[in-house]
Amino acid sequence: MKKFTGSSRFKISMLLILMTVFCFSLSVFRYCISDTKVFLFLNWNLFLAWIPLLLSSLILAFTIRSKISLAFIIIVWILFFPNSPYILTDLFHLRARNGIPIWYDLIVILSYAWTGLICGFISLNDIEQRLSDYAGRNFISGLILFFLFMSSFGVYLGRFLRWNSWDVLNNPFGLFSDIVVRFIYPMEYTKTWGVTVLMGIMLNFMYFTFRWVGTDNEKVIETENKPLHELEQF
Repeated sequence: MKKFTGSSRFKISMLLILMTVFCFSLSVFRYCISDTKVFLFLNWNLFLAWIPLLLSSLILAFTIRSKISLAFIIIVWILFFPNSPYILTDLFHLRARNGIPIWYDLIVILSYAWTGLICGFISLNDIEQRLSDYAGRNFISGLILFFLFMSSFGVYLGRFLRWNSWDVLNNPFGLFSDIVVRFIYPMEYTKTWGVTVLMGIMLNFMYFTFRWVGTDNEKVIETENKPLHELEQF
């Protein structure tokens, strides 16, 4: 689990803001040049990807003593978290279009996808850090793994069935029906489980790489900063 200090948290927040501004600038420039609104929707998708990070930051910034309040915020976080990896699937929109080279559109989509994914991973790390106050490391790691597979299922619901996070309130029975039928008759929905399992595995590899690389680097720095007499004890 990556633990951000106040200074590092500020730096990563500023970097994400700059990345978001860069993404927005790419889409606006494309709109001005082509006079089409093809990729302006990515700004909305990125806004939704920021919501989990804002919620997890709220949890870490303020001491929420009520377990009910904490559980409610985490449930809302779970509903919005799939919006972060969802932008990866916007690569489906990549194709040659008149007036704009395809390489530019590739950079546009990848920029949004990367920014959204990092927002999601940092928010997931925040949730992991908060939940570690209540459970052991192995249980939390298993829960994070489950969250990522559940997120992949959410991405499927959004990309292929066109459900949104707020449909939990807007059309709960329709959403519930589409979910339950896939669990009752899994063999009839191989596409659902193919996307969920394979994307879930990919997201787990990506997240745990993100988490462990930073942790290993922090350990190296801590070791290098130790006085010599402390290092001799190892």
